[in-house]
Amino acid sequence: QVYLAESGGGSVQPGGSLRLSCSVSGISRKKEYCMAWFRQAPGKEREGIVAVDPDGRTRYSGFIWHRFVASKDIAKNTLSLQINNLEPSDTAMYYCAASSTYTNLCLRRTDNYDRWGQGTQVTVSS
Repeated sequence: QVYLAESGGGSVQPGGSLRLSCSVSGISRKKEYCMAWFRQAPGKEREGIVAVDPDGRTRYSGFIWHRFVASKDIAKNTLSLQINNLEPSDTAMYYCAASSTYTNLCLRRTDNYDRWGQGTQVTVSS
């Protein structure tokens, strides 16, 4: 059974930083698969932040303006997302996702991913 668990969310003031983590279990470290970070604000559709190839190559959405940095620790089977200079508009539930089908040229499409974590809430307010 594949299991993804996000952590690291919280409430911060504008300009602050957070580091989100996603631990993956149930998938062999030798298996290649796409991963991604998404977020969903209340009343809005889920949007892709970054997709990560098995080798760690990243494809970011243009809206993040380099404030988000994703990294993959293959040995630990974890995916992280560093978020800097947080803005109120970043308030959302953040989700980690994995694909059992796509193994390269990973995209930020929600329909490419069939394994999702429960999400971790990020709230940015003064």
